[in-house]
Amino acid sequence: MAATVERILEDALSLTDDARLLLAERLVESVNASANPEIEARQLAEVRRRMAEVSDGRVKLVPGEAALREVREAVQRAR
Repeated sequence: MAATVERILEDALSLTDDARLLLAERLVESVNASANPEIEARQLAEVRRRMAEVSDGRVKLVPGEAALREVREAVQRAR
């Protein structure tokens, strides 16, 4: 299953910003079907805000592998 998730993630990351935003919204909806509507609205607002930051160039995306490597290195240094 992990390989399938990784393939799906790789495909999703190749989508346009708008398509990724739509996908993120749909995934959140599927997980939080019975969640509090106020919380869901806040989550979606946060996703939109972050996507706008990326689209506007205020934030630079880091490839997942690089981000994980940085986190692992930080954890190793903290030990």
